[in-house]
Amino acid sequence: MPVVVIATFTVKPESVDTVREILTRAVEDVHNEPGCQLYALHETGETFVVVEQWADAEALHAHSTAPTVTAMFKAAGEHLAGAPDITMLTPVPAGDPDKGQLRR
Repeated sequence: MPVVVIATFTVKPESVDTVREILTRAVEDVHNEPGCQLYALHETGETFVVVEQWADAEALHAHSTAPTVTAMFKAAGEHLAGAPDITMLTPVPAGDPDKGQLRR
């Protein structure tokens, strides 16, 4: 069963460009991790949101301890305005299957 993650990072105003660079550098490596079905970075103002979909809980666990993620959090840490908000979700298919859930 896929696992969806919404990761929200609020950054210090003077660090937006720095954090954007840190996060975008990590994306390619994360895309190559086993079980990564979606890892999409979004931005608004001083907030970055990553929408993720992992094949299963095991793939998500491997991602959370991967060197890329460890380095990303270490590099971004001092630039964040607070702790990241990480929410794990289980898809609830409803309505049109093509519009009611994330797809691979």
